[in-house]
Amino acid sequence: MKVSVLRAVRLCAVLVLAASLSACSGFNLFGPTKIVEEEIIPPEVLYQTALDDMDRQYFQAALDGLAKLERQHPYSEYAEKAKLMTTYANFRIGRYEDTVLAADRYLALYPSSPEVPYILYLKGNSYFAQIKDITRDQQLAQDSLDTFRLLVSTYPDSEYVSEAQENIRLANDQLAGKEMSVGRYYLGNGQYTAAINRFRTVVEDFQTSSHIEEALYRLTEAYLKLGLVAEAQSAAAVLGLNYSSSEWYEKSYALLQQQGLVPQPIQGNWLTESTQAA
Repeated sequence: MKVSVLRAVRLCAVLVLAASLSACSGFNLFGPTKIVEEEIIPPEVLYQTALDDMDRQYFQAALDGLAKLERQHPYSEYAEKAKLMTTYANFRIGRYEDTVLAADRYLALYPSSPEVPYILYLKGNSYFAQIKDITRDQQLAQDSLDTFRLLVSTYPDSEYVSEAQENIRLANDQLAGKEMSVGRYYLGNGQYTAAINRFRTVVEDFQTSSHIEEALYRLTEAYLKLGLVAEAQSAAAVLGLNYSSSEWYEKSYALLQQQGLVPQPIQGNWLTESTQAA
């Protein structure tokens, strides 16, 4: 009896060890594991179901269905529609990084599609929605600006151009604001040349921004700090010529008067040329 019990214990130990080794190695001693195959659903059914889910605001369910459509029917006529709606669904639920990725995927596969303007619109707005305040890095503002400019220049008759142009203006203002923030920092720390470079960038590259008047005033201030009187007079003159009723012009004029000076343009000066070009 004792021998039989001992043998039974040993047999159990062997079976446990075999099962453990089987689990670690992936080798199944007890027969193959049954693989449950995914049910193949017609592409038109998957697509319509995804649209119905979006109508009900079930965007995650719609995304799951669209992913299944692409997986099961990658060469179907619905595959392109699925990629388009995937971009839209991600945008609707605020997954902006996923929207950009989906948009780039669509643009790479269907560059001649009539839906390209809409995809660019979604991509640009995804960048735009992520823009941070002017104290942070402004790469998203630049990406938004580049995308909307591509939309406007390539598809000028698109229904999305009007909104794209407004967002271009706002993105420009954001980038100009960043330059002004850095310029003020340099000015306050006595780094006048570095400050001038920032303010010049605003005057040259962001002439339609709301920061242009202050930029001209800060140029007047910084030039005076460096003793560059003629350049200061010219900056104030340009400010007065274009924004005569501005409080920034009044401040510029007062700065010059403190040194017995008045605004005076310099013919052929970079500042005069850049503002005339605008």
